[in-house]
Amino acid sequence: MGTIPSETIEQIAAANDIVEVIGSYFPLKRAGANYKALCPFHQEKTPSFTVSPGRQTFHCFGCGVGGSVFRFVMDYEHVDFPSAVRKLAARVGITVVETSRGGAAEEDQQREARRLLLKLHAEAAEWFHNNLMKAQFAAPARDYLEQRGINRQIIKNWQLGFAPDRWDALLKWALDRGYTRPQLLQSGLVKLRDESDTRSEIYDRFRGRIMFPIHNDVGEVIAFSGRLLKDEEGAAKYLNSPETPLFRKGNVLFGLHKSKRALIEANSAIVCEGQIDLISLFEAGITNVVAPQGTAFTENQARILKRFVDEVVLCFDSDTAGAKAAERSLDALLQNDLIVRVVELPRGEDPDSLVRREGKEKFENRVTSAQDFFDYWIEREMQATDVSSLGAKLQLARRLAETISRVHDSLMRGEVVNKASARLGVSPADFGTLLSTRPRGTASSEAPESAHAQAGPRPRHDIAMLCLLALRDEAARSFLLAQNWRETLEQVPDAEILIRILQSELHPDDPASLSAFMASLSPGEEALVSAWLLQKVPADAETMVEKWWLGIRHAMLRRRLAAAQNRIKLPELSTGDIVNLQKQILDLTQELHQLPKLSSATKIDS
Repeated sequence: MGTIPSETIEQIAAANDIVEVIGSYFPLKRAGANYKALCPFHQEKTPSFTVSPGRQTFHCFGCGVGGSVFRFVMDYEHVDFPSAVRKLAARVGITVVETSRGGAAEEDQQREARRLLLKLHAEAAEWFHNNLMKAQFAAPARDYLEQRGINRQIIKNWQLGFAPDRWDALLKWALDRGYTRPQLLQSGLVKLRDESDTRSEIYDRFRGRIMFPIHNDVGEVIAFSGRLLKDEEGAAKYLNSPETPLFRKGNVLFGLHKSKRALIEANSAIVCEGQIDLISLFEAGITNVVAPQGTAFTENQARILKRFVDEVVLCFDSDTAGAKAAERSLDALLQNDLIVRVVELPRGEDPDSLVRREGKEKFENRVTSAQDFFDYWIEREMQATDVSSLGAKLQLARRLAETISRVHDSLMRGEVVNKASARLGVSPADFGTLLSTRPRGTASSEAPESAHAQAGPRPRHDIAMLCLLALRDEAARSFLLAQNWRETLEQVPDAEILIRILQSELHPDDPASLSAFMASLSPGEEALVSAWLLQKVPADAETMVEKWWLGIRHAMLRRRLAAAQNRIKLPELSTGDIVNLQKQILDLTQELHQLPKLSSATKIDS
C-alpha cells in the first residue's frame, strides 16, 4: 500500500473541527475554553474527558488517553490510521491520494481498481434499493418484508434492495453507466455462463432476490447477500457475493459497521445466524449484535470481534443445524480467549420471530440468563450418548477432552474439566489425562492489541517542561532550534520525545500541523502530548525555556566531566590517552565556567 502525504493529513485535520467530530458521537458540554464529557473509554461518574477547540486535541485526565482527531476516530471506531484518515476525509469531501513507495505503478493500478469496485458496489446498492422502494415489480418483496416486520423506514436504515428476476437487468444498467465487462466480473455481480470460457456470455448473479448490502467496518459496501423471495428447487435460499478483492467472507461480520460502538459499551456480542435476525434485534433496540457470513465463526472473524468484546452470546436457531453451527464456531472463539454463552431458543423460533413476539425486555432476559457454552454442550452430548455403554462413554470423554483442550485460559480450563468429569462420573485427574498438553492454536495465537493505550511514562521534569514549551510557544521552540540541541539531547536520558518534537515540522500556533505530528506518534506518546497541550504555558516562556535548557546543558557537561575524571584514574592508560583526557577535562571545565550561573529553580543534579 502507498502512504498518505503529510500535507493531505494536515489538510484533513484543518477541515475537521474536533469538537464537531466528537460531538457527532456523543454530547459535549462547554467548560470555559474547553468542552467536557464522560469519557467513552472508561467508566466514570465525573467528566474528565476534555476537548480543546484551540489545540484541536482531546485528553482524558482519568484514564490518560488522548490525541488528535485522528486518534479519537481510531480508538472510538476501532479502525487503523489510514481508515480514520479516509473517514474524516470523506466527512469533509477531501480526496485522499496515496503516494506509492518507489513509484510502483502496480500499486496505483490496484488502488484505482479498488476505488472503482467500491464505487460500483455503492451505486449498485443504491440501484437495488431504489428498485425495492419504487418499482412495481418489487411489490411482492415489499409485502414479504412487511410480513416479517420490516417496514419502509427499516428498509431505508439498512439500504435493503431488490434484484429483478431477469438475466441482465443489472448488467445493462452497469454497462450503461460505463462499467466494463472485466470490472463487472471482478465485482462478482455478474458471472460467466460457462466458467471454463472467459469469453462466454455473462449474466446477473442475483435475480429475484431481496438484497442485503454487506459493509466493511468503516461502512463501505463491499458485497451483497441475496435472499430468494420464493423457494425454488435446487436454488439456495441465501446467495452471497463470491470472494473478490474487496470481500473475503471469513473476514467480515454483517452489521459491524452499525453495532461496534454498542459492542464496546456492552463488552458482549450477541451473534445470530441471519441478516433478518440481526436487523430485527437491532431495530428492537438490542444493538450489540453481529452475524457471520455463513453459519460458523472463522478465526479472523473471532479476532476482529475480540477487538470489541470479551464475551460472545451465540443465538443460533434451536434446530440441529443451529447447534452444529454453535459447535463449529467454538474453536475460533476459544482460540481468541472469548467467553462463550448460548441462548437456547424455543423449538421453531429464531431471534427475529422471538423478539417480535416477546419484545425487547424478554429477549434481553434470555440473553442475561444464557448458559455457559460448556454447560449447554456437555448436557446435549450426555443426552445423545448411552453412557451405560463403556465404549460410548469413552468416545464421549475423548470428544469432550478434544474440545476442552482448545481452551487457553487455565482457570476456565480447570472449571470445564471439573464440569465434564463430574457429568461423566470420573475423577478430574483421570479426565485430565485425555487433554492435549497445549491448547490448539497456542503456538500461533497472539495477544490482541488494546484499542487504545494510556499515556506512556512521563519523562523527567526538565524534559517535560521543554516539551511543553516547544509544543505551545513559537518563541521557545525557535530558541531551542537555535541551540546545538541534537548533540546535547542525544546524551540526555528520557529525551527521545523532545527530539521528536524538535525535528518535526510542527508549528505551535497551527493545530493542523500539531495533529499531523501527533499522527506520527505511538498511542502512548500521543496521549502524553495531548496532556501537555492542555496545560497552561508559563507567562515568561522565553525566560523559562532558557533556564531549563541551561540546566540540561549544565547537567550534561557535569556528567561528561565526571566520566572523564574517573577514566583518567584508570591504570595502564597510554600517554596519548592521558593527554586527550586532560584536554577534554580542561575544555569541559572551561565550558562549564562560561555558562551562566544556575538559579535554584532550574538546578539539576547530575
